[in-house]
Amino acid sequence: MLVLAGLATGNKIGIAAVAAVFISFALVSSFVAPKFRPEFPGRQGLSVFMLASFVLFAAMLTAIAVLAVEKETETEGAHAAAPAKQAIDVQETEFKIQLPANTELKQGGEYTFVVHNAGKVQHDLVFEGPNLAGKDRTALIDPGGEAKLKVTLSAGSYTLYCSVDGHRAAGMATKLVVG
Repeated sequence: MLVLAGLATGNKIGIAAVAAVFISFALVSSFVAPKFRPEFPGRQGLSVFMLASFVLFAAMLTAIAVLAVEKETETEGAHAAAPAKQAIDVQETEFKIQLPANTELKQGGEYTFVVHNAGKVQHDLVFEGPNLAGKDRTALIDPGGEAKLKVTLSAGSYTLYCSVDGHRAAGMATKLVVG
């Protein structure tokens, strides 16, 4: 149900139309047709009935696969217009912090960083830059775990690093520029 709530109106109508045809076929073939033809579908009509059933089932699956997915350009446009809702994935391993290749923050605002620990030891993520002074950080993240951190960034240069002993010195740091 939540998936439907997030879809565009046109996509909801498309899924509803295909579902209505599929449900109508099922109801007519199970309740109406047997009243008028008790032998329905009969020996000659069984193959046609089964073919129609499979075609409508495939049409329903196709409609869901095609229409239940929002286009990436629509969601990217929403992120660019409202930086407060933008989530940025961060991968941490030994001894590297990796931001997505297309991370470009053109304006200040509130950003959510989703930090994934893909390493074999605990890591955290600390922000250092204008108005932050290392106060914005995640807790230690276990291997395979993730943490979310909301940070309000203004224009300037930031250093993101892991504060676990020796990790920053081993190269577990990266730069991020806003504006």
